[in-house]
Amino acid sequence: MAGLRLGPLLRHVDWETGTGATVWVEADRPCEAEVRCADGAGGTAPTWQIAGHHYALIPVTGLRPGAETAYRVLLDGEQVWPLPDSPFPDSTIRTPAPGTDAPVRVAFGSCRWAAPPSDASHDPVGPDALDTLAQALARAPEAPRPDVLVLLGDQVYADETSAETRRWLAGRRDLSEPPGEQVADYEEYTRLYYESWLDPEVRWLLSTVPSCMIFDDHDVIDDWNTSEAWQRRMRATPWWRERILSGLMSYWVHQHLGNLSPAELAADPLYAEVRAAEDGTEALREFAARADADPGYTRWSYRRDFGRTRLLMVDTRAARVLAEGRRAMLTDKEFAWVREQAMDGVGGAPGFPADPEEPGTSGAYDHLLLGTSLPWLLPHFVHDVEAWNASVCGGRRGGRWARIAEDLRQRGDLEHWAAFPESFDALTDTIAAVGGAPGAPATISVLSGDVHHAYVATPDWSRWPSRPPRSQVRQLTCSPVHNSIYASIRLGFRFGWSAAGRALGRAFRRHGRVPHPRLSWHKTGGPWFGNQLMTLTLRGRSAHLRLDQAQSDPTGGGARLVTALETDWTG
Repeated sequence: MAGLRLGPLLRHVDWETGTGATVWVEADRPCEAEVRCADGAGGTAPTWQIAGHHYALIPVTGLRPGAETAYRVLLDGEQVWPLPDSPFPDSTIRTPAPGTDAPVRVAFGSCRWAAPPSDASHDPVGPDALDTLAQALARAPEAPRPDVLVLLGDQVYADETSAETRRWLAGRRDLSEPPGEQVADYEEYTRLYYESWLDPEVRWLLSTVPSCMIFDDHDVIDDWNTSEAWQRRMRATPWWRERILSGLMSYWVHQHLGNLSPAELAADPLYAEVRAAEDGTEALREFAARADADPGYTRWSYRRDFGRTRLLMVDTRAARVLAEGRRAMLTDKEFAWVREQAMDGVGGAPGFPADPEEPGTSGAYDHLLLGTSLPWLLPHFVHDVEAWNASVCGGRRGGRWARIAEDLRQRGDLEHWAAFPESFDALTDTIAAVGGAPGAPATISVLSGDVHHAYVATPDWSRWPSRPPRSQVRQLTCSPVHNSIYASIRLGFRFGWSAAGRALGRAFRRHGRVPHPRLSWHKTGGPWFGNQLMTLTLRGRSAHLRLDQAQSDPTGGGARLVTALETDWTG
């Protein structure tokens, strides 16, 4: 009898018709995987194999728009989900009713270190925000819940393993040999996903709330693709090739496929090849090798539309161009795709008037969400230091300073959008173009994580050289979901936002001969430190933002979500 090793994860829900969804599972042997819904909808799919593991992405059809139905998972006709004696409510699929004005709720965050605490009564890094959200939803299943959970990177930590995982690794190989206590291959990556997604609360949450995911550095290694020198150094190590191939392979299997719609899956030649093969490992391995060698070979970025809300998830890691003098956060081809998707249905589309001030102009969507694991607008001091570093590494102050700056770049994690100045400007130009076009969305929100604190930043377009956007534009940064917040992080980012930090940042810019920026911005919320999630509720042309922090319940009742911010804005 086949057993369920991992999942189910409810991934894609069809917002165009409200009649379909996809559910991801891992079984312990080859089998036929099936989803049966209480209302009669369902679907089946045979498993396919990667490195001895058996997966299925099950298309569910026949769902009723604007409804909710419980579902079961069966393997070879035997029920394996829900688990016997589960303390959680039934997993359900909620579908939208296209054409209605129902709100879209988008919860987001990043950086979830999944290691269980050694003492079940005390988690040294504080309550897990996803666990706490799951507990709140399980206690009140009729309460509003997110329509989608957007996970902005560091879903697993390949370079920071738990004590339990290190013991498991020691049973496989000699940890005195590189990469030591970090994961080395595909099998070890699967261990990270088991540790993260078999957490009971998170397992139930991911089974009942659809999710969109993108990697960040720790999904592979800290500061992945920082620079050309970094990449050269890593490729010279004997263990790196297996690590990067396994990281990309496991991401494709566990995260990327579920981001895609059934139509996109049907058009994916690699997915077809893997499903048709007795064992798809070599095909996937060859794909990963080509993707690592050429950042333009594949596109990890993707688009999802939720009614009149558009989400563009942008790959800020694997698509980088690292050659000094040509550095870019994305290849030209990928950035052109991002801009095309953002502009699709706004300015320049047939039927839109040429004058952005023309009344009554309505675009294809009301809200644009740009999901980028790395913040676009950073604390001012951090931004200026990264801009200085990019200039000096490029030779602006000579070879000696370039060598010093490269060392600082790798030691200090100086690799956000600000460290790729032309890409920062290109993203800013795109936001301004979308926000200033006929049919512009009411709001443009850049959703980010990575920096282990939360804040809201608002650009000031008063010095912008052309027509400023009419859309309300915000940088919304939220991390971690579950990780340590060191005192140095708190002090560093508070200083980064301070007047003294701005002054010191300007000194760095002068030394690096960095041009004065065309855009300024200011912090309008935060910084907040702790394990946390943000939720955007989008309805019509209005947006409501809430930040919830996971805090231990002083009465001994576990953890609870405490709201630290609520604010509204309209376009």
